[in-house]
Amino acid sequence: MRTALVLIALSALPACHRATAVEPDTARERLAATAPRVGTDPGHAGRGAPLAPAPGHELAAFAAGCFWGVEDNFRQVPGVVATAVGYTGGRTDDPSYESVCTHTTGHAETVLVEFDPQKVSYATLLQVFFKNHDPTTRNRQGPDVGDQYRSAVFTLSPAQAAAATAAREGEAKALGRPVVTIIEPLGRFWKAEEYHQQYDEKSGTHSCPMPKGLPATQGT
Repeated sequence: MRTALVLIALSALPACHRATAVEPDTARERLAATAPRVGTDPGHAGRGAPLAPAPGHELAAFAAGCFWGVEDNFRQVPGVVATAVGYTGGRTDDPSYESVCTHTTGHAETVLVEFDPQKVSYATLLQVFFKNHDPTTRNRQGPDVGDQYRSAVFTLSPAQAAAATAAREGEAKALGRPVVTIIEPLGRFWKAEEYHQQYDEKSGTHSCPMPKGLPATQGT
């Protein structure tokens, strides 16, 4: 490993991830040149502040395991204009990553998405959500275990709740087994620490060039 890389050690449970800072000069510039032109301030998200998308835009929120890769997937979707990672659905105010990793706060690692509904539908975002994680495992995605990794759709309107419910039923039918995805209204969203934001772009660890679940016209 290059000497300029610094390991950020987190005092957390083994299931939590360790983040690695990236070299700030040429490596970061190369990543920025190839990264999708997607913003980083969906709904002016903050630490529990009210959310307000830009005029003509809408918000969506999804939990599907470790938020690094989930955010990266949504940042590849045409029509998504901004994303951020954070915590929601819990019992405490102002959670930190370390506290969420104790599995005592009830928060889920969540991606907040701002999108242009003229360019991408909420139904398409639901498709991307369901096709890029395992919605049949409760409080687990692969090796990551705990309620922070639960499968959940946090809705911002009755229309979103109805669409998410229909998508969950369709996914269960397609898979032939129960889907455990939780659907509930979005509560306060607590934006995560800066080193978590757009982590895959910063570290150059994109898992795939385009997420599954996009219509053929968008995924090519």
